Amino acid sequence: MSLKNLGKAALIVAVVAACGKNRQQVTDNGLKYQIHEQSEGTRKGKVGDILTLHLTLMNSKDSILRDTHKEGAPFQMLLQVPPFKGSYEEGLTMLGKGDSATFYVSADSLFTKAMQPFPPGVQKGTDIGIAVKILNVQTEDEYKKQQAADADKQKGIDEKVIADYVAKNGLAGKAKKTASGVYYVVTQPGAGAMPQRGDVVQVHYAGKLLNGKEFDNSRKNPQAGGKPAQFQIGVGMVIPGWEEGIMQMHKGEKATLIIPSTLAYGSRGSQGAIPPNSVLLFDIDLIDIQKGQPTQPGMPQPQPGR
Repeated sequence: MSLKNLGKAALIVAVVAACGKNRQQVTDNGLKYQIHEQSEGTRKGKVGDILTLHLTLMNSKDSILRDTHKEGAPFQMLLQVPPFKGSYEEGLTMLGKGDSATFYVSADSLFTKAMQPFPPGVQKGTDIGIAVKILNVQTEDEYKKQQAADADKQKGIDEKVIADYVAKNGLAGKAKKTASGVYYVVTQPGAGAMPQRGDVVQVHYAGKLLNGKEFDNSRKNPQAGGKPAQFQIGVGMVIPGWEEGIMQMHKGEKATLIIPSTLAYGSRGSQGAIPPNSVLLFDIDLIDIQKGQPTQPGMPQPQPGR
């Protein structure tokens, strides 16, 4: 074959391969999918792996329901056994780091199996489009090691950010620091007892970013009717920075907590209101301390924007 013909043959193969990648296919279990990018020889996801990916959810009219690209952080998930035939978990086992695809999943199966109501814009009998780009595939052990290394690195960054904030705002002589790096500034002293691990506390709070932007406020929370948050302290019901900071306070006291991102919402952020790796400010008013279990459901953790 001449070099000229060889070049034509190579071009034809490339065009056919490109068309094949974006052609909609169907697995034996009924999952419809299109492969956009897929590298040979890369490690593919398997049940038990931790996947880091960006995903875009679309309804049958291609309206976007969710896009993690706009949330400031990718989505992370434990790859589990497909919960139903045609679920996108099956498709994820075809992909490795750098690969991308779109899966089309029955909305009826997706939301009925998960016992969730159909979201606005999604109709029964239609498919949900799930476009994914795989950023990483890790075993659970690999994931934990990376998380620990990233947290250690971020801890040093947070320490400098907080030190600069304290110096800039004239808090050097007022701010006290816990062993784990939470700073707290008493703004109104209290004469009551200090909460102990297992006690139930009631607090009003306002959460802000370092630039002063408020992302949550218990007094403005319509779902709670402006009532204080109630939870058991020291048992993991709230972010670690709250645990440490509030246990330094006295009943009736008001204080501002300056919390490193590693003791707050970490590299994930929260609901788009808190960017990844954000040092946070919380103005805390410790209203009451009780012994025993809460009389009503506690607050798992502050929910920004609610």
